Amino acid sequence: MDDTPSIEQAAFSVESSSLSDQVATIRLALKTSPVRRQLLWVSIGIVVVIVATSIGQVLLNRWNQPFYDALARRDLPAFLHQLVVFAVIAGSLLVLNIGQTWLNQTIRLKLREALTLDLIGEWMRPARAFRLTHAGAIGVNPDQRMQQDAGHLSDLSTDLGVGLLQSFILLVSFIGVLWELSSGFVFHVGGYSLTIPGYMVWAAILYAGIASWLSWLVGRPLIHFNSDRYTREAELRSSMVRVNENVDAIALAHGEADARRQLEFDLGNVLGAMRRIYSAQINLSWVTDAYGWITVVAPILVAAPVYFAGDISFGGLMMAVGAFNQVNSSLRWFINNIGAIADWRATLMRVADFRIALGETDILHAKERRIELSENANGTLTFEKLEVASPDGCTRLAETDAEIKAGERVMITGDPRAGKTLFFRAIAGLWPWGGGRIGMPAGEKPFFVPRMPYFPLGTLRDVLNHTEGGKIEDTEISAVLGEVGLERLSSQLDRSARWEHELADDEQRLLAVARLALRKPKWVIIDEALDTFDGATLRRVLAMLQARLPDAAILNIGRGLHNIQFFPRALTIVKDSGRSALKPARLRAGAIEPPPRAVRAKK
Repeated sequence: MDDTPSIEQAAFSVESSSLSDQVATIRLALKTSPVRRQLLWVSIGIVVVIVATSIGQVLLNRWNQPFYDALARRDLPAFLHQLVVFAVIAGSLLVLNIGQTWLNQTIRLKLREALTLDLIGEWMRPARAFRLTHAGAIGVNPDQRMQQDAGHLSDLSTDLGVGLLQSFILLVSFIGVLWELSSGFVFHVGGYSLTIPGYMVWAAILYAGIASWLSWLVGRPLIHFNSDRYTREAELRSSMVRVNENVDAIALAHGEADARRQLEFDLGNVLGAMRRIYSAQINLSWVTDAYGWITVVAPILVAAPVYFAGDISFGGLMMAVGAFNQVNSSLRWFINNIGAIADWRATLMRVADFRIALGETDILHAKERRIELSENANGTLTFEKLEVASPDGCTRLAETDAEIKAGERVMITGDPRAGKTLFFRAIAGLWPWGGGRIGMPAGEKPFFVPRMPYFPLGTLRDVLNHTEGGKIEDTEISAVLGEVGLERLSSQLDRSARWEHELADDEQRLLAVARLALRKPKWVIIDEALDTFDGATLRRVLAMLQARLPDAAILNIGRGLHNIQFFPRALTIVKDSGRSALKPARLRAGAIEPPPRAVRAKK
């Protein structure tokens, strides 16, 4: 049984980061990315294309007046000439639009590459992934944050960023045009003439401002609803993966009904979250769609008094309407994208807080005592006043100090809940919290054998070569496999498979022992990997280790049933439940805390 504190037991509290922290975190990730230069050049390219497109839009707007005036005069030569002008402008805009689409897609790819590579690199730093699993909700389903959320954030950031930039440049380009067009607008009321400088500019700003304010009020809950949905989706996917990986045990235990209820429960949470999002989107549509229809006639209504007073021509009216629509379209960017902005905000929170948490796992409990890890020049492994802290007590050796010399064989035992796995992980440097000192042999790299081994994807030869060292000959591999009772695998060295699914648990442990023997380390530390072997298998394994690792120091942390000839020395682990040096640490996490995972039984 794993006696390491679970996620529910670990002493971590949750504190959400701010928007500025999240933006700064993503900026740091991009700044240190190997593709940052490519991303910069593509971004500069799209800015140039958007500026050129804006110039084309201004020319197209100016084209409105001579074209419609030619129509009003029924001037056929002028009409045909303006069609040629239109073809040139439209053709140029078409090329620019295609170029912008290509650049947009390239930015998406490079942005996703930068973000995902950064998250993978931060996640795969030594011991971080392990520590994150004990960090509460933020450590649940990291795969979704790095794969789905990072990709979604890249797409949303590109679309919203390019759209915002385009709207801003168009606004700058057309607000001057609209100001100039409306500078001659004169209102005649009761025999008086009234001139409002930039009349249509102020009308467009007021019109879009009211719509943006209403859209934000109605659409703001979408930020929370989207974040909640991503959490529920992750839970559903995690449950499906768990069921798929345990189909044998579920079938043997006739547990299909329980598994189905759990999946239905998680699916219900997803559907409930989606219903809340859809309801909020419908409410938002009342605002955005209503303003969309009003926009069809709004610019004409704004300019109509001046047109009917005879102060502008029909061509001038259409030019003013076009400029108003461009300015209003730029100002309406927030209204049109409120749903996407809420989604972006929720996704940014999940990705950025995950990256922040990765960094903060290295400084958790900074004010708490830590186990000192150092090297012994005399080549021994020592434990000096060692205490491994956890929320439910301190794990330590019964002896205050212990020294293990090179070549010694030591059995370390303890009660089932004494914290043997926690002690193993403290020696490996995965669990740094506690007190005292662990002195490792200088210049040596111990080989750690966990209770369940890890096998990378690939051929069996790759699995057995999966540690630092030179290439191993096939004859030696076959000999070692035969010594541990896995002769049948000698003919499958070039077969690729998920070996954790192909082999039984004991076979996986035997394969890990074979890998250990092939690596020939001088120090070996084992965590209960030998406890499940029957007598004959254990004797065969110990004989192989004696023959192939005669001078290696071997520490076996287990339940206490051992061969005293192979392990002549014994140490005992005890737990002091009345003491705990581990206090809650602050960990910022933007993810919404998931609900209890228990399934409500159907009556």
